[in-house]
Amino acid sequence: MLQSLEIELTKTKKQQPPAEQLGFGNYYTDHMFIMNYEDGKGWNTPRIVPYQPIVLDPAAKVFHYGQTIFEGLKAYKTDDGRVLLFRPHKNIQRMNRSNERLSVPELIIDDAIEALKQLLAVDQNWIPTAPGTSLYIRPFIIATQPQLGVAPSTHYQFIIIMSPVGAYYTEGVNPVKIFVESEYVRSVKGGVGEAKTAGNYAAGLKAQEIAKEKGYSQVLWLDGVHRKYIEEVGSMNVFFKINGIVHTPALNGSILDGVTRNSIIQLLNHWNITVEERPITIEELYEANRKGELEEAFGTGTAAVISPIGELNWQGEVLVINEGRTGELSKKLYDTLTGIQMGKIADPFGWMVEATGIRV
Repeated sequence: MLQSLEIELTKTKKQQPPAEQLGFGNYYTDHMFIMNYEDGKGWNTPRIVPYQPIVLDPAAKVFHYGQTIFEGLKAYKTDDGRVLLFRPHKNIQRMNRSNERLSVPELIIDDAIEALKQLLAVDQNWIPTAPGTSLYIRPFIIATQPQLGVAPSTHYQFIIIMSPVGAYYTEGVNPVKIFVESEYVRSVKGGVGEAKTAGNYAAGLKAQEIAKEKGYSQVLWLDGVHRKYIEEVGSMNVFFKINGIVHTPALNGSILDGVTRNSIIQLLNHWNITVEERPITIEELYEANRKGELEEAFGTGTAAVISPIGELNWQGEVLVINEGRTGELSKKLYDTLTGIQMGKIADPFGWMVEATGIRV
């Protein structure tokens, strides 16, 4: 385990941006973590270095065959100065599931968490404390072997970078408008839809570009076979409250197993609110709205946390949800989850992991 190794540290310092200018993913902390992998040697040479460009051979397999995995999680600073991580083990576990699907060597979970904690110890002064802000953490793995041939790489790098962020959507916690995609397909069962890999997101960029031209924040994907079953938004899992029951698409092999999704289901069960994980058709959703039974819709994800959905557009038919206002349940979920994350509300689930006081 890494705590038995010396993580080499090279320190630097740069100016931090003001909280009101953060946006999402625009600025990066002073340092980054890097660790190498080589067949026969395993993961080795862990180090924390100044944030800097990555130098790779032009033939590195990541450029040609797409062997790359990433995750997203957040750190928060509490009023009493503690640094908290939200369910980091869940993220690294999911990273290993993505690794397995793309023939990337697995990480030792405790080592990855230790590396993250030590990086946070060095750069914890970058964690913003203004309302709605946090430190976004991006662990990722790239295939670095310089060899042109369709086969898994023999060399990799595991890297962690961190970014102080504000709201993911410019709308903040106000409802977003979502375009339902009917032409393009992101993934199908048996593909890599449930892996957090770059190709999944590249496949959605064209549809997202078209949606933005039409005035919509994101794309809601339908299944790639029947083009009728709701899957997920490009950056979020989705939930719908119909007649007092919360419904969300069942994990089917092409939907990401979201950490926030899982947390919301636990919260709803804790409140004795019925949650059904099942296939949901877009026709069913529109019919529920016509009957006055669709009460709320919202997305969930690390970046957005909870994002109410105020409007859908499917094949030109606009569906306005809850008069375009944030629903009562969406607001309660957002306030509760962010309250737990910021250490302001008791955490009955043991989700938060304290990262302060770590040896560097």
